[in-house]
Order: sequence, then C-alpha cells, then structure tokens
Amino acid sequence: MYEIYWRECIIMIYFGQITGLYFEIFMSIEIVFYIAILVFSVIIHEVAHGVAAYYLGDMTAKNAGRLTLNPVPHIDPLGSLFLPAIMALANSPILFGWAKPVPYNPYNLYKGGKWGETIVAFAGPASNFALAIIFAMLLKTGIVPTASQGIVFMAVVINILLGVFNMIPIPPLDGSKILPSFLPVFLRVRYEMFANVLNANPMLGFGVVLLFVFVVGSQFGSFIIGISRMIAGI
Repeated sequence: MYEIYWRECIIMIYFGQITGLYFEIFMSIEIVFYIAILVFSVIIHEVAHGVAAYYLGDMTAKNAGRLTLNPVPHIDPLGSLFLPAIMALANSPILFGWAKPVPYNPYNLYKGGKWGETIVAFAGPASNFALAIIFAMLLKTGIVPTASQGIVFMAVVINILLGVFNMIPIPPLDGSKILPSFLPVFLRVRYEMFANVLNANPMLGFGVVLLFVFVVGSQFGSFIIGISRMIAGI
C-alpha cells in the first residue's frame, strides 16, 4: 500500500476539489517536486505537439527552437513559475499553470493528409498518457522508496488529468482539434462554427471550460483518481 497523505489534491489545470479524496500537502520539499512534475509534464506535452508537426512536414516549431526538452524556451514566467509558486506558498488547494504553446502551421502538415492537425493535437495528451504509464510502472516494480511513492503517484494523477482534460472538445483544448475529424460533415460544420466563436473570444472559451469544471468537477475528479489508481495498481 502506497503512503499517500490525504487532504487536498494539487493538480494541473483543475479548478475544483475532488470530493472525498484529498492529498495532504505540507509546506515542504514535496511542493518543489509537485511543481517540477507539473512543469515537466506540460513541457513534454508541448514538445510532443511540435515533434508530431515536424514529422508531418511542418518546420515551424523546429525553426522556433521549441523541439527541445530544455525548459527555458517553453517556460512562461507567469504560468510556469510565478503562479504555481504563489499558489503553493499560499497553501492553495489547487495548482495550475501552463507553458508557452508550441507554434505550428496546419497548412504544412502535408504528410498527415486530412488527419494532420488531428495527429498534432492528439500528440500532446498521448505524451501525458505515456508518462502516466511510465510512472505507474515504476510504482508497480517496487523500486520506488516508500517515502517517495506518494509523489510518484501524484505524477500519475497529474498526467492522467492533463491527458483527459485536454481531450475535452472545448476550444482552446486539444480535443477541439480532434473531434471534428470524426464527425459527419453536417455536424462538423456546426461544431466548427461553435469552435470559431470560442477561438475568436478566448475569455469566452475559458469561461466555458470553467463552467464545465464547476458543473462536473467532483465526478470528473473521481474519474481521474479512479483511472490513476487502476493504472498504478492501488
């Protein structure tokens, strides 16, 4: 059984508490690890977008110096450092942030055909699912010291959350670039009209995402924790 301190769950891009299941967060070195996992996972997510675009023919991210795991080109001072640190120091029940989006030109994705933009969009969440599986495998092998198992499990939760959350088809989340490829023409046209409105009004899109989280936050959180525990075998 993994030693996880229960109280409040610090996770990336989650604006509500998870009912009945909380992680105890102390002002300790654990906070540093949580922020490090957060930043690392978001950077991997963004690099995955750029790598997928590169292999499909678009050089935009490469030319911008974004196909690197060096965190410096990806870090947004506000979203990657300042805001997470302030929330952690304030003992906030939530922790969220972001990295600079990796640029790509959808018109250059000639190797992907009609699926080009869909592949690039899915690469981000896919990278987080892969990271979650890797961290879960570390737990299952038993090589992680007992004192560190809670932190490693947190890495699983963060990456499952990032992957699933970004699959939601609400702009500007990745799911909004994935769903249209699977819709019949008449539905795709309607959905793209809806997406264009949100893309043209970022605050409106942000508001829709917030509304979604507030409405189904507890259920969504329980779902994320359930998947994470299943993958980690706890």
